[in-house]
Amino acid sequence: MQPGSTEEEWREDCAPRRVLDLFTTKWTSMVLHVLHARHGGAARTDVLQRSLPGISKKMLIQTLREMGESGLVTRHVQGTVPPAVEYRLSALGRRFVEPVELLYAWGRANAEALDQLGSRPTSRRG
Repeated sequence: MQPGSTEEEWREDCAPRRVLDLFTTKWTSMVLHVLHARHGGAARTDVLQRSLPGISKKMLIQTLREMGESGLVTRHVQGTVPPAVEYRLSALGRRFVEPVELLYAWGRANAEALDQLGSRPTSRRG
């Protein structure tokens, strides 16, 4: 909270908290990034899973379902046999990609600062 800001600006439904709520699962921002940066805004489930090492199929489907419910992606079933499902960034998803890409660019530019952080108990990095 900045000096002089009111508590009302930081209530439970304020914009900064709602933005952070979008990223309560670690995979949401990564799916947004991969859809945008590697697949031009649309990809099938299996392609996304190959693009995101470490994500299980169950977690990917759950993340995509939540992203669909929040309006970040749309689900398109193609009339093939077997049916192919493609996920596409929605207009809202394309808006949320911008801050994600800024954050990821900052991370790449400041990797040495990130390396100085102590490891978290849940981190897979050694």
